[in-house]
Amino acid sequence: MLQDNIVESILGKTTQKRKSKIPAKLDFLQSATGLILAIFIIFHLLFEASILFGKDSMYAITKMFELDFFIKGGSPIFISILAFIIFAIFIFHAFLAMRKFPNSYREYLRLKTHAKLMKHSDTNLWIIQITTGFMLFFLGSIHLYTMLTQPANIGPFASSDRVYSDMFWPMYLMLLISVVLHAGVGIYRLIMKWGWFDGKNPKENRLRTRKIIKIITIIYLIIGLFSLITYIKIGYEHRDSYGERYKVITNEN
Repeated sequence: MLQDNIVESILGKTTQKRKSKIPAKLDFLQSATGLILAIFIIFHLLFEASILFGKDSMYAITKMFELDFFIKGGSPIFISILAFIIFAIFIFHAFLAMRKFPNSYREYLRLKTHAKLMKHSDTNLWIIQITTGFMLFFLGSIHLYTMLTQPANIGPFASSDRVYSDMFWPMYLMLLISVVLHAGVGIYRLIMKWGWFDGKNPKENRLRTRKIIKIITIIYLIIGLFSLITYIKIGYEHRDSYGERYKVITNEN
């Protein structure tokens, strides 16, 4: 990919000297794990947005992931298992991606300087991906570790208490922006790298793909922000009953 070659040239990380197939295999694994994580994020944000349709909707999604449809009452252990799998893929992807990251702050500044001089849009996107990737390594790890170790603390009230009363909302705001931008840029770069939609006019399709990804990214940011605001609102209203779990009210005759 053009911007990969440009970046590697700037950072002195050219792969032309290597005749081994390992770098190509690692690139494929990086793309594959990145795609898996991007797909997970796409659905994860939508599931989180269920709170916009009410507490019952979010509670139903939570019980679904606890496999309530399979085991009566469900179990939070299944959320821990899912979090462990995603965490493992996340760490592996980060390890692979670090191969192309600047080794020092000086290299990062040099890369930014060259990007400004070249005014190469895809290289600028790569810089965004580096920055958000660095943030995600810390923010994403905190979130996944929380889901891994506290799977029972998920629900309309439990999640809202964590967001508001436990003051997680600043971290989740940064996490939201970072993960949506990282996923959006990542999907765009995957499409360009592997030429999935090149068609007969690659240049025109590249511009169209870039525009579509940009619109989808903005939409997901808006959905995520409204979801976070809703959790904050519920957490604020529930602050005096911190720790109380949500229960579905049923009308029995």
